[in-house]
Amino acid sequence: MNSEKDGEKIYPLGYEPEITTDAPDDNVRNNLLNFILKSGPTEVVDTDLFAVMAKRRSTRKFKDKPVETTKIDKIIAAADTAPTAGNFQGFEIFYIKSPEKKKLLVGACNKQPYVDAPVVLVFCKNPSRVKLDFPESVLKKFAIQDATLAAGYSQLAAQALGLSSIWIGMFDEQKVMDIIGTDLVPSSVLCIGYPEQTKFPKPRRNLKDLVHVSW
Repeated sequence: MNSEKDGEKIYPLGYEPEITTDAPDDNVRNNLLNFILKSGPTEVVDTDLFAVMAKRRSTRKFKDKPVETTKIDKIIAAADTAPTAGNFQGFEIFYIKSPEKKKLLVGACNKQPYVDAPVVLVFCKNPSRVKLDFPESVLKKFAIQDATLAAGYSQLAAQALGLSSIWIGMFDEQKVMDIIGTDLVPSSVLCIGYPEQTKFPKPRRNLKDLVHVSW
């Protein structure tokens, strides 16, 4: 992905975090992401992880309200904290800012209108980053696991910041790849914004149907 260089800090082309640090560090990328994660709260921050998990619901109607850059920064930084195979981070994130591309993604995502959300992140698998001595099929498996965990961390971060999201898994892979201009295969599309209404918890299956003990 193309990038812009500002002194010691390297940003993706078209996206510069609002929160930055001038602290010298050879590992610029981690230095910046850690700084973003540790920065002060922005409007709404729920620090109770279990409450965040319980409140998270899929949202299909978002307010016509932009999401603050500081919150987007934290959502993206949160994805980077997810566990990955060998810590090789076999995934990449495409932050879709173009309204035209969002509309094209609606068509590529089975005409689901909520893909045209205030914030749209496409998580793609990149098995070439996973430098482990395994067959290609295994590296691809690691990459989809990496991308899936990263998207899940971003969802929880969004919820903690007073936002809501919906996970899109139904899409035409090639169409999405053509729209965002990559040869990396997408694993999910995450749509984020302020919900029009707060949803109540949905019933879940009984514990006996969820957990199976193997002695």
